Amino acid sequence: MIELKVLGITRSEVQPGAYALLLENADSTPDEARRIPIVVGAAEAQSIAVQLEQVMPSRPLTHDLFVSMFHVYGIELQRVVIYSFKDGVFAAMLHVTNGTVAAEIDARTSDAIAIALRVGAPVYTTADVMSLTSYEWRRDGNYKPAKPVRLEDLPVEKLERRLQHYVDKEEYEKAAQVQKIIAQKTNPTQREE
Repeated sequence: MIELKVLGITRSEVQPGAYALLLENADSTPDEARRIPIVVGAAEAQSIAVQLEQVMPSRPLTHDLFVSMFHVYGIELQRVVIYSFKDGVFAAMLHVTNGTVAAEIDARTSDAIAIALRVGAPVYTTADVMSLTSYEWRRDGNYKPAKPVRLEDLPVEKLERRLQHYVDKEEYEKAAQVQKIIAQKTNPTQREE
């Protein structure tokens, strides 16, 4: 397991109206790190930003409500684990206990992190997720992906944008490859030729 720290929230350059949550390996140095960007919605971005900036909202946000319920019922969030990245979507697990019973609760990654920040619980990921989704960050500006994301792992919406990009650039062989993957995702019974 690889421990992560939350760096912050920024506007997503990929999806208009969305935000990017930036995570980094906890054992990073000031000069280099492995970073994972996760696209999150506006509400989740606001909830995470409020906690990072230590702003006290006038009324509890949804994630504050979860934390209050944890306290009332004696539940401790031990850790969050980002365990999967499939079709462009991250999945996380909340590891909780009430002192007697331990449980794992599946959650959206943005929600899990918003709650973890509020209770000071650590966030981890697997080596597989790290290698699939992270990029190398260096202070000197030399960025490079750990491993290119496979087209098959992208959601259909991103594939459609990529298809249009290739058509606009008249890169028809690449466009045909993307179109084939879209067809396989939207019609799973279609077999490769």
